[in-house]
Amino acid sequence: MQFQFRFPGWRALVLAAGWVMSQPAASLSFEDTMAQRLIACTACHGPQGRAAADGYYPRLAGKPAGYLYNQLLNFRDGHRAYPLMTQMVDPLSEAYLLEIAEYFAALDVPYPAPTPVQATPAQRQRGEQLALRGDASRQLPACAACHGAALTGVLPATPGLLGLPRDYLNAQLGAWRTGLRQAHAPDCMADVAKRLAPEDIAAVSAWLASRPVPAQAHAVRPDASPLPMHCGSALPPGAQR
Repeated sequence: MQFQFRFPGWRALVLAAGWVMSQPAASLSFEDTMAQRLIACTACHGPQGRAAADGYYPRLAGKPAGYLYNQLLNFRDGHRAYPLMTQMVDPLSEAYLLEIAEYFAALDVPYPAPTPVQATPAQRQRGEQLALRGDASRQLPACAACHGAALTGVLPATPGLLGLPRDYLNAQLGAWRTGLRQAHAPDCMADVAKRLAPEDIAAVSAWLASRPVPAQAHAVRPDASPLPMHCGSALPPGAQR
């Protein structure tokens, strides 16, 4: 199962340049702010990193800084395959990549209401089970066991799962199944994705995408409960793996 982005990557740079060129000269004010530096990011990921309308470029705003930083490193180091992102982050220092991650993590902008998702009652029931309770018979932990009881993420580096389009969720689970997306070993998400049947992926992505984001949408601090699996990507930036 392979997924391709419908929006050609090189157009992000064209959009960023086009936005600047379309502004009246008198209205442009270059203050060397992070917002201006990161126009190349928000051209694809939406204003303030709120996500693109096409469903393939995810939200950046408010995600844990550790998660965003790890993903920038993954693009740079080839764990995630998307040439535009690799080309953009390759010349940047790790300190600056962390600064980018912290900038987007600090943005507190509202989520839109979920778009309608077509799914049968049986699919929704199965998706809810996988998200909240898992499936012991398949050795599948609940999504909530790692991503937080409210599925809004866990600090320092585990993202929330709500507020993401179904297409994006399907694409990422498919990428983990096929090895197009990887994380630091032990790669717990790859293990989970390979245990999910295609109909499970369809069910859990439908249920997650249909859920409204709670008013308190920030990632929470970890509690004393041990994770159900060892995850190399759950560590904060700079931690010994």
